[in-house]
This record gives sequence, C-alpha cells and structure tokens, in this order.
Amino acid sequence: MINQRKEVITMTKINVKGAVVSNDDADIYDWLGYDCVSPNMVEDVLNNSDGDVEVDIASGGGSVFAASEIYTMLKAYSGKVVVNIQGLAASAASVIAMAGDEINMSPTSQMMIHKASTVSWGNADDFAHDSKMLDVTDQSIVNAYEAKTGMDRSDILQLMANETWMTAQDAVDKGFADNISTGSKTPQLVNAIGNQPIFDSNAIAKIKTVLAKARDAKPENKVETPINKKEEKPTPSLKDQKLAIILGDEN
Repeated sequence: MINQRKEVITMTKINVKGAVVSNDDADIYDWLGYDCVSPNMVEDVLNNSDGDVEVDIASGGGSVFAASEIYTMLKAYSGKVVVNIQGLAASAASVIAMAGDEINMSPTSQMMIHKASTVSWGNADDFAHDSKMLDVTDQSIVNAYEAKTGMDRSDILQLMANETWMTAQDAVDKGFADNISTGSKTPQLVNAIGNQPIFDSNAIAKIKTVLAKARDAKPENKVETPINKKEEKPTPSLKDQKLAIILGDEN
C-alpha cells in the first residue's frame, strides 16, 4: 500500500484594508481605531516571510507615495505575490494591486482608477507648480497600470481622467486583473475615495499633539472623590479628547 501525503502550501497574508497612509500617520489611524496600511506594516510582513504572499485588498486608497513604496516592495519580493481584491481596490489601492503576479477579483468587487488630486493655495506660480507636480504623479501611476495591462499610456490616462469604475469582468477584460474568483484562495498627494477618513495635515498635527501629551502623562495614585459644582471640571478622558479632535472642538 502506498501512502500519499498531501502537501499543504501556506502563504503569508498581507491585509490592505482601510486607508493607505504614510508610516508617520499610521499611529494616528491606529489610535483612532481606523483600519490602515503603511509601508512599514508591509515591510515587516515581507521581512518575516520566506515563501509566497497573499495580499487581500479592500481599500479606497490614500497616499500616492505610500502606495508607490508598497508597490515597489511587493514587486521586488522574491516569492510569488497573489493579490485578492475582496471588495474595492480604488485609487492608490489599485496601484498596490498592480504588484501582483496574479490578481484575483471577487465577482462582487470593483476597481476604480482616477487622476491624483491635492489641496493647493497661493499665487499663479504656486498653482502652475502644483499642476505640473500632479501631471508627473499621474505619469508615475500610469507606469504601474501600463506594466500590468500593456495598454497605451494615453488610453490609460483617459480612463483615469474619466474616473473609471470597473466590475470584476471589466477589470479582467482590460487586463487590470487576471481572474474572477469566489473569494480569497485561503478561505500629501491624495488618491482616494470611499468612506474611510483621510485626515489633512492640520488634523494630523492636532492629533499628534494630543498623543504626545497622553504619552508623557504619568499615572498618579490617588483616590477619586465626587466633584461638586464649585470644583474644577475633570480632565477629559482620552476618548473625549479624540472625539473633540474629530468634531473640531478644542475647548
């Protein structure tokens, strides 16, 4: 009797869920309880993996530069990279998806590509400078789409200008994905859409200030006593401070 042993192949999992953010901003999103992915998170997983990796994506995008860094790391990885688009791969998240040696899309998933955007202010020279910067950024994004699809660059730029939404079948037909699956194989320039928050620099600065105060604060051993009307108001809890930041109430 010949015994046959079935080999089980396991793959390291990388989750691209929520906003795509810089390494510096990742702590902020984690502190507020929002899903996010940063280059350091991906790098940590890759450094501890010695085989193939699976990248599960459900993200509306985020930072172009963070996405570019993640894309570059995945493309340089020695093992096979399998991308599974589970829900939405939009904007910067679609750039990350292009790093897959194999890109699978759930039949209910979608992909969206569009041009990069930013918030600008200043004089005519400032706006001209930012316009050129956005053009260069769009060309860098096209590089990832072109390498995967083989489409003409001008055609890709037109799709981006149109803010193109693709079903799983559309993405496969255009070359942005390889297969339609039933699920995972293992049951600031901003380029983002969706409901996940993308905080601007002012909000990030405020949150970092509160975080620094919270980290520096030393716990005191004292007995809590009821506070009467004449006593000072107690210091807001960390949760209340978070809510105040989000609601814009600093008083």
